Amino acid sequence: MTLILLGKKVGMTQVYDGENRLVPVTVIQAGPCPVTQIKTVDNDGYNAVQIGFWTQKEHRMTGGELGHLKKARLTIPVTHLGEFRTTAAPEFKVGDVLTVNKFSEGAMVDVIGTSKGRGFQGVMKRHNMDGQPDSHGHMMHRRPGSIGMRQTPGHVFKGKRMPGHMGQERRTAQNLTVVKILEDKNLILIKGSFPGATGDFVVVRTAIKKAKAATPAKK
Repeated sequence: MTLILLGKKVGMTQVYDGENRLVPVTVIQAGPCPVTQIKTVDNDGYNAVQIGFWTQKEHRMTGGELGHLKKARLTIPVTHLGEFRTTAAPEFKVGDVLTVNKFSEGAMVDVIGTSKGRGFQGVMKRHNMDGQPDSHGHMMHRRPGSIGMRQTPGHVFKGKRMPGHMGQERRTAQNLTVVKILEDKNLILIKGSFPGATGDFVVVRTAIKKAKAATPAKK
């Protein structure tokens, strides 16, 4: 079964690995995540496990949220819930708490987050286009140029790269390496970076696609 935790992006730093090499890492506060609900094919039509994250005071939550969490017998309410489908009946039960000790150093994980929002941007920043010349009488500069080609085809094709909203999209960074786990602080240090701003909530799961080993070049 794929291991999944909800977490919060703390920031980036650097640590030394076992061979005394400096490695850039992203710090994630992952868990503890109590299991708040178990869904099965018999009761709900599909198998899934629902977990919570990030504690909150009761008076800052709605009655419906508190009622749902009290069914799981949680002493401290959580604000963020995540439901993840499973192929078989979940191995967990309501009330179990998932922590970072489910992962191990050196393991491969996927991190799902939301990229930083950039607002409305033009084609040069949004799609990395070159733009038009800046001299010799040109007046286009940062514009995309022709998009319909007059009579033929006489319309703009679907999917044409145009100015528009940039960022704030769900993205998954795959096959990242767990460098270190600080179980007492519920922290996971993952090599490299991934989309999202500091303070954003993310999902950490075991990698579902293993990185392919580099094949030697043919002579």
